Amino acid sequence: MIPTNIKRPRNVDVSRAAAILYGDWGTSKAYVIGLAFAVAGYASFWLIAAMCVLTALVGINYMVICRLYPDGGGVYASVRHRSEVISIVGAFLLIADYLVTAAISALSAFQYLGLPHPEKFAAAAILMIGLLNLLGPKQTGSLAFLVSIPTALVVIALGLFSLPHLGQAFAHLEPLHGTLAKNWAGFVGIVLALSGVEAIANSTGVMKLDPGSTDEHPSVIKTSTPAILMVMIEVCVFTALLGLAMHALNGLQIVNGDVNAPGAEGVRDYMLRYMGQVFVGGALGPAFGHAFGFVVSIVFAMLLLSAVNTAIVDLIMVQFLMSRDREVPAIFHRLNKWGVPSAGMVLATLVPMLLVLLVKDMAGLADLYAVGVVGAIATNLGATATDRKLSIKSWERTLMFATFIVMAAIEMSLLIDKPNARYFAVTILAVGLILRGLVLERRMKKEALPEKVPLTMATAKSAVAVPQNVMVAESVLCAIRGTGRTLDFALREARETGRRLYLLFVREQPFMTEEDARRKWQQDPEASAIFAEAKQKAGNLTPLFCYAVSPSAAETIVDVAATLGASRVIVGAPQRHALMNLLRGNVIREVSSSLPEEIDLLVYA
Repeated sequence: MIPTNIKRPRNVDVSRAAAILYGDWGTSKAYVIGLAFAVAGYASFWLIAAMCVLTALVGINYMVICRLYPDGGGVYASVRHRSEVISIVGAFLLIADYLVTAAISALSAFQYLGLPHPEKFAAAAILMIGLLNLLGPKQTGSLAFLVSIPTALVVIALGLFSLPHLGQAFAHLEPLHGTLAKNWAGFVGIVLALSGVEAIANSTGVMKLDPGSTDEHPSVIKTSTPAILMVMIEVCVFTALLGLAMHALNGLQIVNGDVNAPGAEGVRDYMLRYMGQVFVGGALGPAFGHAFGFVVSIVFAMLLLSAVNTAIVDLIMVQFLMSRDREVPAIFHRLNKWGVPSAGMVLATLVPMLLVLLVKDMAGLADLYAVGVVGAIATNLGATATDRKLSIKSWERTLMFATFIVMAAIEMSLLIDKPNARYFAVTILAVGLILRGLVLERRMKKEALPEKVPLTMATAKSAVAVPQNVMVAESVLCAIRGTGRTLDFALREARETGRRLYLLFVREQPFMTEEDARRKWQQDPEASAIFAEAKQKAGNLTPLFCYAVSPSAAETIVDVAATLGASRVIVGAPQRHALMNLLRGNVIREVSSSLPEEIDLLVYA
């Protein structure tokens, strides 16, 4: 007996979870430091410090959220019990952001390496990472972990070489100048690398359970909390350290939004490489400085590609959760043998590829960025902080609400200052809501069918004869093709649990006629023989017989189970040849993807 439900495997441990988060948060050093200098010059450290404080606040809050929502703490899952509409809006905002995140991270990686036509390399890299995600988050998390190790070592080395220059950095440090509105706009402009925290929150559903916890009462604190804490400390400490050390560089000038250095132009987007060349070169010689700068380029390019993986992982998870709740088509939660929704992977890969090939420009992609994830984080924090039913300490609730106020203010600024990002997010939201409307319309029509024809369903798709008195609170439906061990198990299960047993025989045929719609099981010799033998085996148990003629056995099983109000469906493991399974489809997989969540599916092998 194999219990089947629509849950992904829990195989992501602390190191892999941390690597997934570091793949997003860790990339902030690669561009935020130079971007901050382009905004505020030698006063940029104060903006960088403020960003690090906000990052720490968000990280602490998401430790609480991951504790509260061990089956998925992203904005969609955590807000859904408060408002389905708000959760869906938050989910589509996240989808809009992660589509751009994957594209912009891949393009930035190959621009960091200085390769020609970086958009082509970026599209190929997105495709490869998407295909790797077919193997599941455990495998891609392992690759992210391998990438994070050399990156962390390089960051530590650069930090150590920066320490002797901090005195000069303090000497060059200036106070913020300009109006409050200008400095706020500069701060909002560098608060970009926060999307990974939603990725780790959404991934709690695939994290390893804590010792002693179960699927019915899950807990992943020992995975989520250390992962967030480690990455948060590294990102905040070293971003602040390197942001301060940057002020020790002499002769940096802001020119048309970029940063020029003595002997090097346009260092804004590769400031860490330039810092490595200057600091290491000053200590060990120019040759070592250039070599270290090359190493910095390689490891941060790999880390940016890890950020692509983080975005794709989260896109897959969001689509899976929405499909499981029947908000988007069921195809997005049909799992491959590694526990990955293949259709979700395709969408999460193809759209960023198209974006990077069509836009081709960092400035154009950056113009679509940040509105989605900041809005999603703000929604998640606000809904969680104001939910009095959740077990949250007073100081946690106060801190979370204060962080929500800051994130909401940032979101308002982004909506005003980034019209293209606003239009992109609204477009994705509109398309998503239209698709959801179509799914809901189809579901309503499907659910209305049993009310119109409660006892006998005869449609162009199938003819189903259902016995009288079908409204039984606790009942079991067993789909049978013979009188073997599956039937024996169903009879034994019904006796032990005291549930009413329905036996369903589906005559599968590709075309239907009016005569098929009126056929009864007594007119089918095979069904009659099976039901007669089943009655003998049942003894004092009285099973009820259901009969169907249908082009799709899986759809009929689901329809009859819903009509009967069955609490459990039992099917036998398929015995067909593997090639026939491929050509005709796997009934068990189709049933599991369509069966309502409240109905258990048991596969007897």
